[in-house]
Amino acid sequence: MIQIDTKIFPEAPGAFIVGGSIRDLLCGRSPVDYDVAVTGDPVKFAHRIERSTSGRMVELGKPDQRIIRVVSEKYVVDVTGIKEASIEKNLQARDFTINAMAYDLSSNRLIDPVGAQRDLKNKTVRMVSKDVFKRDPVRLLRAYRIAAEFQFEIDPRTRAAIQKHAALIRQSAGERVRAEFFKMLQCAGFHPYLNQMADNTLLFAFLPELEALKQCRQNRHHEFNVFDHTLLAFFHLEGLLGSNHKLPGTGRQSAAHRIAETQIPLLKFSILLHDIAKPVVQTTDRDGKRHFYGHERRGAQMAELICRRLKCSKRDTDKIHFLVRHHARPRLLFTAVHEQNAGPRALTRFFMKCAGHMPDLLIIAAADMLGKQAQPNKRSTAFTAFLNQLRVDFENSFKPRASGPPLISGHDLTAEFGLEPSPLYKKILTRVEEERLSKSDMTRQEALNLIRKLIENQGSSEGRR
Repeated sequence: MIQIDTKIFPEAPGAFIVGGSIRDLLCGRSPVDYDVAVTGDPVKFAHRIERSTSGRMVELGKPDQRIIRVVSEKYVVDVTGIKEASIEKNLQARDFTINAMAYDLSSNRLIDPVGAQRDLKNKTVRMVSKDVFKRDPVRLLRAYRIAAEFQFEIDPRTRAAIQKHAALIRQSAGERVRAEFFKMLQCAGFHPYLNQMADNTLLFAFLPELEALKQCRQNRHHEFNVFDHTLLAFFHLEGLLGSNHKLPGTGRQSAAHRIAETQIPLLKFSILLHDIAKPVVQTTDRDGKRHFYGHERRGAQMAELICRRLKCSKRDTDKIHFLVRHHARPRLLFTAVHEQNAGPRALTRFFMKCAGHMPDLLIIAAADMLGKQAQPNKRSTAFTAFLNQLRVDFENSFKPRASGPPLISGHDLTAEFGLEPSPLYKKILTRVEEERLSKSDMTRQEALNLIRKLIENQGSSEGRR
């Protein structure tokens, strides 16, 4: 039984709550967004909603596709006019059966002309008609987003239609594709649906750069080709982001410590793109060994172009660019510390470089490592324990020290040494800050002595040139 708040939606002949909100109510969810279709004047009905919710009414869209939106503290209600001959005809023009129900606000009757309740019971996403994807190709993605959100299955005929029409997604605006795909990535447990999208070519229709990964073999450190590794890394990332999943060998510390929900799609998108340049940069040496030198830098450039194509915001683009560019940096630091005996300054440099992207970068690195082999091994377990220790050191040691005042300022460089702003100026300040953050007891006099040494070395270097 559907419970409708009559204070918000008064009885009105020819007015129907439609679409996803009815689906959600039948699934026991509490919608925040409602769609209402009316046979009369949508503006007139919207004014009634505006008064009942103390909301604000705005008009959206083109004149022939006008939506009247009422925004209140608790709800968003979109009101549109019914262009078809009846509400049943309107529902039959919708995308999927479970979205093609209506609730009549005058008779309190549920209208279901396409068997939506049956498909809800069977947990099935089914297209209403065979031309739904031609009328709006973004529905190709929406099928998987709804399936992932509810953990439903897409019925075979709908899957076949998606594969047949997959290329149509290229006709859709980049921002619509990105919005729908990022909603998918927000869903927990999306990995099986991502596999399905790859199997029926839809994934490659809007991210064609990923297809070359399937034919790109890797070196001895990897058990899988680049694409299979990417999917496995994606699987592990979703596991690590889960509230109850912990990094192997890290006790009770959560892998997803302080990662905001809004950042989850960006992390998942970044892991999809992290090795995207490997087919482009791969080389083979005399011994037949494969190398992928510079794939991080080239991959970040490719990721940025993809983000532009999908009309990502500059902030999101910068985040994805950074994570792809530096996804191997924690592994290189691990090697430096455990195999080359790197000192505290190496950790400090890492923290200074990556401070704005912790712990996101660490969880990306963990998923990347876990995706190299079918089962965790001694090295991957040691690496993930190292990552967790990095996070602890960053939060408990580096951040408190970094929040303290610097020993030397730009004013000191001018007053004490007569230096003016220049590349050397910035280099000196960075080096002194590295030393301060690496040594808990460094004094101002030690900082001044270091600066004199740096200036002398710079002078000697220029003299040799």
